[in-house]
Amino acid sequence: MNKCLINFQRAWFSVVLAGIAAGVLSTLIQVLLWVIFTDSFPSILYRDARLTAAILLGQSVLPPPASFDMGVVVIATLIHFSLSIVYVASLAFMDAWLKAVPMLWVGISFGVVLYAVNLYGFTGVFPWFEQTRGWITLIAHGVFGAVAILVYRWLNITDARRQADVR
Repeated sequence: MNKCLINFQRAWFSVVLAGIAAGVLSTLIQVLLWVIFTDSFPSILYRDARLTAAILLGQSVLPPPASFDMGVVVIATLIHFSLSIVYVASLAFMDAWLKAVPMLWVGISFGVVLYAVNLYGFTGVFPWFEQTRGWITLIAHGVFGAVAILVYRWLNITDARRQADVR
């Protein structure tokens, strides 16, 4: 197999794994913060699932009640992880120029910028996301960025070491 193709596949494997890890851990942190600091769990989770699913399904899924709906949750989950992977791909692209910057700061900064883009930029297209603005969502985005860069770089370092051992 072509060495360039193998490297491309490895890079995408790292992006996908880092996207999934960052998506899972940031969501777990957000849920934990909701449970500790609000009295609206799980309805806030169901609300956010509906808000996310509305990107693909349209505004018809938005009206209350914010209750569990398997179809909405599946679509929201697919959107969430697809976006997580796309975001990590853009972070991985920038990472080549950011090697000298401490990776935790790169990740947290990326998450904060992502928060601004998602909750202030994209609300021009999807205005229903305005209601999700807040410190818990900001922290979840920061965690997303930190986990994304840490997992992505760890996978690349592990892969580079493995390749060096093969030679």
